[in-house]
Amino acid sequence: MSKYKLTVEVKPQYLPEQSAPADDAYAFSYTVTIKNVGSQAIQVISRTWHINDAQGYHEKVRGLGIVGFQPLIQPSESFEYTSGARLRTPTGTMHGSYFCVAQDGEKYEVDIPMFVLDALSDEDRRSSLH
Repeated sequence: MSKYKLTVEVKPQYLPEQSAPADDAYAFSYTVTIKNVGSQAIQVISRTWHINDAQGYHEKVRGLGIVGFQPLIQPSESFEYTSGARLRTPTGTMHGSYFCVAQDGEKYEVDIPMFVLDALSDEDRRSSLH
């Protein structure tokens, strides 16, 4: 078992009630689960997000903590939170990293794998194929 190992899982969701496609405004939420699968307690200090829309617009968002917290995640425990993003196109991607400090003082970054933000529902996708 690695001393320092976090896994990151992201589940995005389109929010039609907060979107205005006629105004090129698409809202998404995403739920992140960070699980400590290592043997050291790890604190998430800050995050960096790269948000990209389908027209090539890129936004970099950096800040301390995640949703107002700097969680200390014990081995075998998880921290889950939900946040959101807005795009000017119906699809885009996000990825990023967390800056962390382990209980023994070791500093390192954890990648947040790329995920897709997509306003097209399965039904929309099926009907566009016909």
